[in-house]
Amino acid sequence: MVSKTDDIPASVPNCSPADFARDGETANSKGTTSKKEPSCACGHGGETAVMNGDAGHDQAEEADSKQDGSGDADQAEDANEQEVIVIQDTGFTVKIQAPGTEPFDLQVSPQEMVQEIHQVLMDREDTCHRTCFSLQLDGNVLDNFAELKSIEGLQEGSLLKVVEEPYTVREARIHVRHIRDLLKSLDPSDAYNGVDCNSLSFLSVFSDGDLGDTGKRKKKGSELEQIDCTPPEHILPGSKERPLVPLQPQNKDWKPMQCLKVLTMSSWNPPPGNRKMHGDLMYLYIVTVEDRHVSITASTRGFYLNQSTTYNFSPKPANPSFLSHSLVELLSQISAAFKKNFTTLQKKRVQRHPFERIATPFQVYSWTAPQIDHAMDCVRAEDAYTSRLGYEEHIPGQTRDWNEELQTTRELSRKNLPERLLRERAIFKVHSDFAAAATRGAMAVIDGNVMAINPGEETRMQMFIWNNIFFSLGFDVRDHYRELGGDSAAHAAPTNDLNGVRAYSAVDVEGLYTLGTVVVDYRGYRVTAQSIIPGILEREQEQSVIYGSIDFGKTVVSHPKYLELLEKTSRPLKVQRHAVLNEKDSAVELCSSVECKGIIGNDGRHYILDLLRTFPPDLNFLPVEGEELTPESQKLGFPRQHRHRLACLRQELIEAFVEHRYLLFMKMAALQLMQQKANKDKTAALQDPNAAGGESENKPLALESCDGTPDSPTSSESTLTPEDSEATTVSENSSLTEVPIASTNGTHEPSAAERQNGGCDGPLEGKEADENIPGLAQAKELAESLAAEDGSGIDPKSREVVLNACKAVGSISNSSFDIRFNPDIFSPGVRFPHDSNEDIQKQKQLLKDAAAFLVSCQIPSLVKDCLDHSSLPMDGATMTEALHQRGINVRYLGTVLDFMDNMPAKAQLEHIYRIGISELITRCAKHIFKTYLQGVDLSALSAAVSHFLNCLLSSFPDAVAHLPADELVSRKKSRKRRNRVPGGGDNTAWASLTPSELWKNIISEAHGYYNFSLQCESVDQAVEKYGLQKITLLREISIKTGIQILIKEYNFDSRHKPAFTEEDILNIFPVVKHVNPKASDAFHFFQSGQAKVQQGFLKEGCELINEALNLFNNVYGAMHVEICACLRLLARLNYIMGDHPEALSNQQKAVLMSERVLGIEHPNTIQEYMHLALYCFANGQLSTALKLLYRARYLMLVVCGEDHPEMALLDSNIGLVLHGVMEYDLSLRFLENALAINTKYHGPRSLKVALSHHLVARVYESKAEFRSALQHEKEGYTIYKNQVGEAHEKTKESSEYLKYLTQQAVALQRTMNEIYKNGSNASIMPLKFTAPSMASVLEQLNIINGIIFIPLSQKDLENLKAEVQRRQLMQDSGKIQEQQGSQLELDDKLPVDD
Repeated sequence: MVSKTDDIPASVPNCSPADFARDGETANSKGTTSKKEPSCACGHGGETAVMNGDAGHDQAEEADSKQDGSGDADQAEDANEQEVIVIQDTGFTVKIQAPGTEPFDLQVSPQEMVQEIHQVLMDREDTCHRTCFSLQLDGNVLDNFAELKSIEGLQEGSLLKVVEEPYTVREARIHVRHIRDLLKSLDPSDAYNGVDCNSLSFLSVFSDGDLGDTGKRKKKGSELEQIDCTPPEHILPGSKERPLVPLQPQNKDWKPMQCLKVLTMSSWNPPPGNRKMHGDLMYLYIVTVEDRHVSITASTRGFYLNQSTTYNFSPKPANPSFLSHSLVELLSQISAAFKKNFTTLQKKRVQRHPFERIATPFQVYSWTAPQIDHAMDCVRAEDAYTSRLGYEEHIPGQTRDWNEELQTTRELSRKNLPERLLRERAIFKVHSDFAAAATRGAMAVIDGNVMAINPGEETRMQMFIWNNIFFSLGFDVRDHYRELGGDSAAHAAPTNDLNGVRAYSAVDVEGLYTLGTVVVDYRGYRVTAQSIIPGILEREQEQSVIYGSIDFGKTVVSHPKYLELLEKTSRPLKVQRHAVLNEKDSAVELCSSVECKGIIGNDGRHYILDLLRTFPPDLNFLPVEGEELTPESQKLGFPRQHRHRLACLRQELIEAFVEHRYLLFMKMAALQLMQQKANKDKTAALQDPNAAGGESENKPLALESCDGTPDSPTSSESTLTPEDSEATTVSENSSLTEVPIASTNGTHEPSAAERQNGGCDGPLEGKEADENIPGLAQAKELAESLAAEDGSGIDPKSREVVLNACKAVGSISNSSFDIRFNPDIFSPGVRFPHDSNEDIQKQKQLLKDAAAFLVSCQIPSLVKDCLDHSSLPMDGATMTEALHQRGINVRYLGTVLDFMDNMPAKAQLEHIYRIGISELITRCAKHIFKTYLQGVDLSALSAAVSHFLNCLLSSFPDAVAHLPADELVSRKKSRKRRNRVPGGGDNTAWASLTPSELWKNIISEAHGYYNFSLQCESVDQAVEKYGLQKITLLREISIKTGIQILIKEYNFDSRHKPAFTEEDILNIFPVVKHVNPKASDAFHFFQSGQAKVQQGFLKEGCELINEALNLFNNVYGAMHVEICACLRLLARLNYIMGDHPEALSNQQKAVLMSERVLGIEHPNTIQEYMHLALYCFANGQLSTALKLLYRARYLMLVVCGEDHPEMALLDSNIGLVLHGVMEYDLSLRFLENALAINTKYHGPRSLKVALSHHLVARVYESKAEFRSALQHEKEGYTIYKNQVGEAHEKTKESSEYLKYLTQQAVALQRTMNEIYKNGSNASIMPLKFTAPSMASVLEQLNIINGIIFIPLSQKDLENLKAEVQRRQLMQDSGKIQEQQGSQLELDDKLPVDD
């Protein structure tokens, strides 16, 4: 989307127009937004600073653009309110009695299934070893899949008995698998290996166990004595070392407690027929810690020792046989060590926070790992070599029919909230399962474990089917993409297609189906995984396609049903219905691009596939003969030749562009209405657009509007004011650049002042100017009434106003605002009927304008947001996200960097520039690495990867590839074979790569792909010139390519030996892209909650967000990026309302979840750590707060280095806490660093700098160095005086403090003089040296973190707490995670000092 809060569509239900403008100058920190245009209820305009701009890429899909008038949101919302109540039936308690344990109480809710109680029992410390049991109520067995509310006689206090059931082979295998999981529960190897959705979390290392309890036990002051505050050397400001090892601190719980040496399937399996008839199901072989070797039979009655040995089969029970229903009970009897260690292990397992154990919805991979011992594991071995397609033994019918599952979940009913939740939960679950299965399959395909369906073809043309998923490789097969750019186009097509699938799924039209699609990059190959349309494999493609074209538009067919379905998507996706010519030259109607194919499957469903051209082409990267781009684009050297011809505009850009045009449309209509009023007597002149009278009449108004909005308009036609619009209607068909008056404002050069402000403002920043245009409200009414009826009741003049405005902004309708794009314009091979020529010309112009809008509005608005710090990327991923939110593709990265480089204020953009350069270098390296890896033999993979990293990052000038000395060749023979490489052929081309050659390639790639000239020929020059860090480059390239490296200290700068050896490369992971299904109802609650909070209604906001948390949990389960956002905001609200322990508990969940779902060093995780530290401090846990802040600082150093505005905030926090524990010298180091960074990025006159000066002065005062204190406070005072004036309270506070410091200084001087004069017997006045009170430190912490306390009455607080507790009980353990990038805290909403 566009700038911070600029154009998030107001899809916030129930917002009264007056609420929006609450936060004065805060939302945009522009200083002028205090009188915003009140938003109209149906969601036009109205800047709801909802997501804080960083809303994650799905904002665009979420809220349909303005013209859809999301007015129905209101009614939907009221309905929701009622439905929510239905969902929340209160929970009740049941008693559970398991064999050998005391009965215990369990809180359950009526919607739960019986199965969920099973899960709880399998997780509880005392019952975790049971898997094969039923629950009985009064002797009746409960059905596992029944909801509790449907069970007769089940009520508060009922006693459920756990009854052991006989085993089957399946149950026995599940039992063994479960026991193995329990034994491995503290072992992090699954997280390092990236399997089963495990991922790392290190919070517990820093917080020493659960934060909540410790906070209540310790007294506030008692901690002061024993804190060791000195951080390790590498965390101190100014330190140049960036060690890697601290990234993964050693977790003491991970020292594996050995319960057994070996647990594995016996080689005697499966039982022979005669033993089957005695109930033998399978045999296990176990070696205990005491080294006892035993053979165990799993029978229908349980587990017992048999008499077999390794080489002798004797299946009779041993004596004693220790028959036990559970394997754990059996092992506890035969091994004392097992009993002891298993109990300890389970205690530890249960103490861990649930969020450390729950599986994440999608796999997260770690780019570093320690050397892990590879232990024997029967289940892992079995999984690797059986076809276990995603735990298929739990599913009847073995393999899953993915297509059927994906489509059936979409067909579920969605009439009311409970139904929608059920549907969204099912969709989400199937999607995450499908993504996991597709990833496994893609890896199997590339690793060579799957046979092709066309094995005769050469490898790059092969296609595969595995587990009902179809896999194809990203190469240009049969010259399909020859005209579009060959392999480059074939590589880009899958991601374009995925974006199309994403867009169509988000619109969610009933009856229109897309394929499950996952794109996997692995070992240099791109694999597309798709679900299979029933019946498509049995017939030729030509027969099955009944809509669209299979040869890029040479032959085209259409189908009425598809037109009807696609028509419903055309408005939200802005696709124009259009006609194209087929091979017989007859016109065919389409409502999508020609490549989009419609196929009716054997299941009768209407599928669409090949959605790679869903969004219109990007003309800046598509040179077309005879077409001129607008001056803005040409000025920047566009159009440029791109690798392929599939460059599309992003959906976010289309939304922003339409939004921008809507505003222009409104302004024009308003101006014309005003003129009509003024010109009642000159109507004749007005109606003749060429009449000079009309022309001169319009001029002053038009210019006024131009001054009102300092937007530099996008194209000669795009900010047409009425006089242009009238002129345009004349020269419509001639090239639009000849508009006579365009020079007044059409392409005005931004003045110097504007340039400093970041060129032109974002598309909606003209909002403030709207008030200057009288008549806007009338224009809105007019536009709406025209849209609402056929327009018969409206006088012709008004209709003409709208007609002119529509023409001027390129609307496809003449009576209402409606912009859509024809995706087939400029597609090679597509021809249009002659009668649509005029239309096509308009469409071409619209595309040129959109391309110009990207470079002349969106890029400057991004840079402006970076300048005013409303967008703060910290690494490559967050930078990419910032670009994408504004609809800027990453191929514009070079253009963005050049734009920054030419800004007067480029020093304040240094951090962004540096991140951009490192992103550009690592992306170029990734492109090269992709082709480099394709030529590598599997046996040489680690050698090749380490060689590439050496060439990229090591200062060692002649990195030579160590061709792997073949492990299998004996020493004697090796002399003769020295020159022959195993694998033969040309598989060793990779070994000849040298550092200088690699960097030459990177420079030419940067020039060819990004049109950016890198000024460096080696890694050391790059580091020197652009201030990069090698460890940051290593992190970026590893994450982008899926490399996992050994965690140890690498000496990149040694000129004597290379940094990496092949032993340092541990693994190579897939990089996966997939659709993220959304929880729409929860998201609306969340947005409304945020809006309420921003308007200051904390209580209502808190309720809505708790509700959202409930619903998110309902759809996503416990772990998800968006649940983090919820928890983080809740914690902040708890804190503001004074409930510190609750804030701590919610924020702890947010941190854990962020580590697990985004990664341990993701920028969001760093932010979460900072918030947690603040709440820890407020709870009196000072040493924990410091540890967390030091951790955040270390992570930030690794991710982006010290020179970043966010580091100033972090250092101010650290400095304040150190000041609080009286570590003055350390405190000064951090605070002075913060002061330097703030001065650099906010300018020496900023209020942030004044605050920094004040904080430094306070520390000097505590050290009794009054002269330095006075000097800093004076600086601060001057800034306050100049910025906010004498009368402001900040200035007064500062001046008071100056007086106080002066008195102290004078008193000190007097005392010193006294001592000099009278020697040791001087009567010394006691001086006041005050250690700062915790309260005062906390107050300053709140100020720098942008938290304002809103006084609530005691009664409000109590009501609120009661409400929150009620909800907490309801959801018992609500869990929630963060909109991929949103820093959506209140702090950005209510900055105190900026």
